Amino acid sequence: MTAKNLEEKLKAAGNTVDMLRNSKIGAYVYPVVPTEFHNWRDEQRAWRETAVLFDQTHHMVDLFLKGPDAIKVCSDTAINTFKNFPVNRAKQYVPVSHDGYVIGDGILFNLEENHLVFVGRAPSANWLQFQAETGGYDVEVTYDDRSPSMPMGRAVTRKFYRFQIQGPNAQKIIEKLNGGPFEDIKFFHMGYINIGGKKVRALRHGMAGAPGLEIWGPYEEYLDIRAKILEEGAEFGIVPVGCRAYATNTLESGWIPSPLPAVYTGEEMKKYREWLPANSYEAMGSIGGSYVSDNIEDYYVSPYDIGYGPFVKFDHDFIGADALKKMEGEQTRRKVTLAWNDDDVRKIMGSVVGEGTPYKYFEQPLANYASSNYDSVLANGKNAGFSMFTGISYNERKALSLATVDNDVEVGNEVTVVWGEPDGGTEKTTVEKHQQMEVRAIVSPVPYSEVARKEYASGWRTGK
Repeated sequence: MTAKNLEEKLKAAGNTVDMLRNSKIGAYVYPVVPTEFHNWRDEQRAWRETAVLFDQTHHMVDLFLKGPDAIKVCSDTAINTFKNFPVNRAKQYVPVSHDGYVIGDGILFNLEENHLVFVGRAPSANWLQFQAETGGYDVEVTYDDRSPSMPMGRAVTRKFYRFQIQGPNAQKIIEKLNGGPFEDIKFFHMGYINIGGKKVRALRHGMAGAPGLEIWGPYEEYLDIRAKILEEGAEFGIVPVGCRAYATNTLESGWIPSPLPAVYTGEEMKKYREWLPANSYEAMGSIGGSYVSDNIEDYYVSPYDIGYGPFVKFDHDFIGADALKKMEGEQTRRKVTLAWNDDDVRKIMGSVVGEGTPYKYFEQPLANYASSNYDSVLANGKNAGFSMFTGISYNERKALSLATVDNDVEVGNEVTVVWGEPDGGTEKTTVEKHQQMEVRAIVSPVPYSEVARKEYASGWRTGK
């Protein structure tokens, strides 16, 4: 019998780890936006040196919550405080399971009284929708799904376009678009600017280590707004960023985008697993990397493991609060950047030509090959954490990965990242027959970019 939901699919599979490690879903695709507009090297360089236009229209879910309990359902499911969240503010939203492990994250926008929108990946949106629809809340939910990874000629539409103007020249571009100075918008506060005669909503945000704005509006205005930004930004060196380079900005700025959602175990999570369809992200997603355990819970991470510790506030009751209270003060891991050894990276990349079994292919600039990535990090020959997001920063001229490591692994230490999967690789369509390689890496600060460390507001990237 064909499974109808995640719970049935897990029972049929027998072993959750095997199911996810051998998923045939393929690569995680950033849809619709072209791969490159210039080349990924110059597109990365532009967010450090001039300015970029990030197109976020298609790869994230928009979940709209409207009604008297809109804030309440978010507060009841988030580790974050909601004591100071008026209209025209945004905040990082981090939900955890009943056992205190991360389901995902994203951004919540307080658009107007009793009207919020969550923007982010599917795991957090799905969890929030489930709670809103089944928890007895007075709230109306609208789920605007991400665009299809492979439209196959079908028309694609969204409710809103969403762009970011980022980089050292961002403010000059925004002022030109606005026809003069714009209101001083504080970090994660919202305001308005004018673009081509249209009043456009804006969030003060930063993804590339320098001040910028995130803007959004009706999808029908997508092409006009995009064209106007590029036209007015040309004299300041603005570069549109393709989907190939887009995700790699986080290597420099320090956000781990895709930990495995901690939903596959626990009796209290069973109703949710029965609610999730068999074709959901959680049911179709994949795990990749050298770390292998038969216990799916070994892949779960706590908020403290990946830099969300400062967000945990016990000034409200929320799902997972009791579990996190027990964890508090017992954090055994923390988020770091790993700077991979240049010679070892050259050896991996060079193995694609010549005789013999190559090492796992290292895609540039983003080397991930699964929905959630878990490569073993070894210190003194023993497992000391996970490397979870890997790629190339052309700005730093380094291969970097974002990792969570044991607290006694200090910045400056050399560790080993095991690159590639055991036994020649799994059945994932992104995995070719290969051999593993031990890569030397230096434990480094997060964010890795000095600009990001100095310029970002304290929080989820800086860990302060």
